[in-house]
Amino acid sequence: MITYTSTRGRAPELSFGDVLLTGLAPDGGLYVPTNWPDKTAADPSLPYAEFAAQVMWPFVEGAIDSDTFGEICVDAYGTFVADDVIPVTTLADDIELVELFHGPTLAFKDVAMQLLGRLFDYELGQRGTRVTIVGATSGDTGSAAIEAFRDRDNVDIVILHPHERTSEVQRRQMTTVDAANVYNVAVEGTFDDCQDVVKAMFADAAFRDRVGLAAVNSINWARVMAQVVYYHWAAAKSSDRPVSVTVPTGNFGNVFAGRVAKRMGAPIGEFVVASNRNAILTQFFQTGSMTIGDVEPSLSPSMDIQVSSNLERLLFEILGNDGAAVAELMSTFRTDQHVSLPNELIPRMQEGWLGEMVTDPETIEVTKAVFEESGMVLDPHTAVGVAAARRRPDTMQRMVMATAHPAKFPDAVEQATGLRPPLPPHLDNLYERDEHYTVLPNDLATIQEFVEESTQP
Repeated sequence: MITYTSTRGRAPELSFGDVLLTGLAPDGGLYVPTNWPDKTAADPSLPYAEFAAQVMWPFVEGAIDSDTFGEICVDAYGTFVADDVIPVTTLADDIELVELFHGPTLAFKDVAMQLLGRLFDYELGQRGTRVTIVGATSGDTGSAAIEAFRDRDNVDIVILHPHERTSEVQRRQMTTVDAANVYNVAVEGTFDDCQDVVKAMFADAAFRDRVGLAAVNSINWARVMAQVVYYHWAAAKSSDRPVSVTVPTGNFGNVFAGRVAKRMGAPIGEFVVASNRNAILTQFFQTGSMTIGDVEPSLSPSMDIQVSSNLERLLFEILGNDGAAVAELMSTFRTDQHVSLPNELIPRMQEGWLGEMVTDPETIEVTKAVFEESGMVLDPHTAVGVAAARRRPDTMQRMVMATAHPAKFPDAVEQATGLRPPLPPHLDNLYERDEHYTVLPNDLATIQEFVEESTQP
């Protein structure tokens, strides 16, 4: 049975069920497996849900029986409208798009969240307990989490989003959900501010215990685990050429899942981390250094981030699983707003990793070009990925994780193509629905008070 350890080395090892409900480790670190499974033997000819159960089974073994876990996977992925759940399509220039946006809220976050909602139900039912989920979103995580956890008996969910810094569709997908256990907070700040508030709540042990705090952000290992599957799925269906996977990246959880898949034997040669003008990750993979700057609004708002939490999981690997070294590095980063890896570690960090920055004009240009070449409409985040992938040689099989439906970002799509993509039928009245949210200042005490007063029975 796999157990899980903190990237900062000062928290006890936990089983999967405890990691699922705990989220962030009490020492401020992120949980990772203490050992990695052998190469997966999952059969890509199976339906996606059955394939997913096989890939993820080593991570949950001992916490849930295999038949029950298989049923949970079938139920979770039965919510997707595409018959094969994660279709892989090909652009005119032979770049493959892994379409991750066919779930209920039209973004890749559904792939993990639909599973998490059911895993929480199972684990809380086994324990007879209740939790309060608090999460931060730059746009898509929030709606996916709310859709997965709405109306569940043993969960309250509070989602923080940056006020007036998401697309209208993203905001309305969260704020129009009328459920007694759902609370939306618009924080007067950036996504990084929202994320910092959530981390501070988890660091406050007394508050965490009073409200039964739990996390479903990408800091939660189970989110990463669910995303590992589609890297195996897509790579297994690809050509025999070396695979270059480009991932539009904000908080680094999605692309780190690809790294896990590679460790489990997925035939992936390299990862291209694609960023917008908030290019701190490009800086890191090119130089080994990071300097926190101001978050600048862009056409791809889900990537408007300066602090990518899940990068810590990769740093843990680079630093030889030395939790104390990770803790010191992250402390320096927060205190000085800058950090550099030791020179001798930079080649290890860059092995199999590339960072690319794509501007807003380039995003518009590639969206227009793809539409004219193939009639395919890209959302701006996927367009960032395609633009970055086109810089790689076509001697590799170039693959892009298509992270959102274009209808979530109609203004950017219309600017590029002249076409305003319609919402699918289940969301066609989204603009007429009433919204429910509270605007609060970027103040930890104020937000904690709101959470505690709103969610107590």
